[in-house]
Amino acid sequence: MTFAVTSTSPSLSLSACSIFLPTTRTLRPSSSCSPPPRTAAPLSSPKIKTITLVRASASSLPVLSFSGDKVGEALLDLKSAPPDTSRAVIHRAIVAEQQNQRRGTASTLTRGEVRGGGKKPYPQKKTGSARRGSQRTPLRPGGGVVFGPKPKDWSIKINRKERRLAFSTAIASAAASSDAIVVEDFADEFDAGPKTREFIAALRRWGLDPKEKSMFLMTEVPENVKLSCRNIGTLKVLTPRTLNLFDILDAAKLVLTKSSLHYLNSMYGESVEEADDVEDGEEAEEEGR
Repeated sequence: MTFAVTSTSPSLSLSACSIFLPTTRTLRPSSSCSPPPRTAAPLSSPKIKTITLVRASASSLPVLSFSGDKVGEALLDLKSAPPDTSRAVIHRAIVAEQQNQRRGTASTLTRGEVRGGGKKPYPQKKTGSARRGSQRTPLRPGGGVVFGPKPKDWSIKINRKERRLAFSTAIASAAASSDAIVVEDFADEFDAGPKTREFIAALRRWGLDPKEKSMFLMTEVPENVKLSCRNIGTLKVLTPRTLNLFDILDAAKLVLTKSSLHYLNSMYGESVEEADDVEDGEEAEEEGR
């Protein structure tokens, strides 16, 4: 006789990861209960191959003019991980991104590395004080540090395809939840000079709150546009070179230009995965030869 007890994990941000899923435990029966019948164990268990599936997620985004009027729609077609593994993929990518930014240059001196302390400060006996062999002991100011930090390499490796899948999954998730819009090129509006007030007014016309975090993705950032928005603390203007996963997840709204939308479709679209598979296959054949 068995009793199934299900223990549910607390609500965490990584609930989709396998280690946070509910687990089932089986309690052994007491001595009064009859033991379960024995069954012969199979001689060999078949090997199960795990395959990570990738699906394409297409979203239609509204295209807005500088005045805030809707002038059309644009299609954002990106690869995305399945819902049961998407959080785990993004979590691994964001941990690798944040950890690889650590310089690891923190360093302290031990008692053997601190200068001085070679002479015994006072005799061993007849002073009434505790025994002291060096002034550089960790117990005194100016002495060494016990178990202090030393230079360390914090970088970790993540597969290129997995990292790109995390990027496309995060952007596709924002587009699916109506947190992304496409705007027409507005660089000509600031040819006269940088104006932060006009940029904030444009944000309101696009339905964005200047007090909420927003991220602009542009292939090129003109100087006047950069000067107009650099004083807005909640705004991040990125290019394909500076695009990172943390700013994507940290922003409440994503604003894309038409050129950046074309870049995302060409960089993280379904056809890119097929091209990568062909390249990997050719490299494997060359190594086999």
